[in-house]
Amino acid sequence: MSQGSRPSRVADQIRGELATLLARDVHDPGIGFVTLTRVHVSPDLQAARVFYTALGDDKARVNSARALERAAPFVRRQLGARLRLKRAPELTFVYDDSIAGQDRIEQILSELHAAEASPTDVGETPGRDGAKASPASDNDGE
Repeated sequence: MSQGSRPSRVADQIRGELATLLARDVHDPGIGFVTLTRVHVSPDLQAARVFYTALGDDKARVNSARALERAAPFVRRQLGARLRLKRAPELTFVYDDSIAGQDRIEQILSELHAAEASPTDVGETPGRDGAKASPASDNDGE
């Protein structure tokens, strides 16, 4: 989903400035450990969806969401002062589930890899090339 050149550049600027603002200027302890994953800006630069992840359980995630919504007007004013735009975009914070999905996929793949690495049949041993060799093939051509 390409946003175009200008919205992409503005999204990168917003992400960088937001990261700085949240780390240094927003003093709400409810935000916790938030990582901004990406920002999508509308083509007219009037709206921005900020995707984030939060470290912790569901309760910490809910607290972070509330704190970000409380901080949105302050952050928008600060962005308007720092970025050279006619209007600061309206910020919408959205929790990014893609990281959790990636972790789940990685867990499933590692489980499958571990299952393939351990021999399942007792009578068979893996050969040099990874293929299973039967016990009868150990004879010297007889």
